[in-house]
Amino acid sequence: MSSELIIGVSGGIAAFKTAALVSSLVQQGHGVSVVMTRSSRQFVGPATFRALTGRPVVCGSFDRQFPLGAHIELADKADLLCIAPASADIMAKAACGIADDLLSTLLLSFTGPMLLAPAMNTAMWEKPSVQRNVATLRGDGFHFVGPQEGWQSCRRKGMGRMAEAVEIEAAIEGLLAVKKSK
Repeated sequence: MSSELIIGVSGGIAAFKTAALVSSLVQQGHGVSVVMTRSSRQFVGPATFRALTGRPVVCGSFDRQFPLGAHIELADKADLLCIAPASADIMAKAACGIADDLLSTLLLSFTGPMLLAPAMNTAMWEKPSVQRNVATLRGDGFHFVGPQEGWQSCRRKGMGRMAEAVEIEAAIEGLLAVKKSK
């Protein structure tokens, strides 16, 4: 049985991995709507996700195709929201309840399961403020997949690498199965 999913893409080089995730989810029969932050569009273009999903990519809070507001209409239709990559910025916004763009506003209006796939360099991941935000988000009911240790675009090896698409997809399927069993 297919589900409606929102895949949020925040800024980070790991956004290229999200294309493989989205492609696989669509091939499994899921309806996927992609929401991109301004920063994410510096790494992967909306045309990539539009081609993979067969749907418009939503990039702004005031998109005319959503008369009630994209954050409301997308949240009402989706079974799960996943952010991959989840940057330190989007996690800080979520932990503090800041809603200054579509993706952060969507995090506040969405009532279903939310999965974050963090991606950042090791120095950022290890910062006490980031770890406090992760603890807050876990306490608020967010689910996490990763990060992993590995080679990073900063030419270093360490913790902070985004989980692979297959692992994120498995986490999504697991959360959907739990939701459907209730």
